[in-house]
Amino acid sequence: QVRLVESGGGLAQPGGSLRLSCTASGRTFELTTMGWYRQAPGKQRELVATITTGGKTNYADSMKGRFTISRDNAKNTVYLQMNNLKPEDTAVYYCNARGATMFYDINNWGQGTQVTVSS
Repeated sequence: QVRLVESGGGLAQPGGSLRLSCTASGRTFELTTMGWYRQAPGKQRELVATITTGGKTNYADSMKGRFTISRDNAKNTVYLQMNNLKPEDTAVYYCNARGATMFYDINNWGQGTQVTVSS
């Protein structure tokens, strides 16, 4: 199993910044992609950004230019630097870790961390 622990959420003012961290433990050797998703009240969970073990990144269009995802493979940690935050960024942010074995796919989620952007 894989355990994902997130941190760094909190309250920020519009235009401010937050840095989220997610550390994976357990059977991390099977993981290939880690990322961040978010879910606002009454809305579907949506992609924020993902990053592969090799460093290839993918961002949702609304996050490009403001958010940056990175990872430290040695520490099994993925980061999300969020700049120029907007009220619409308010959501619970979830860390995601994915991979595959010969017999099944792996898809794990963290507990989520609340990000609130308000003046």
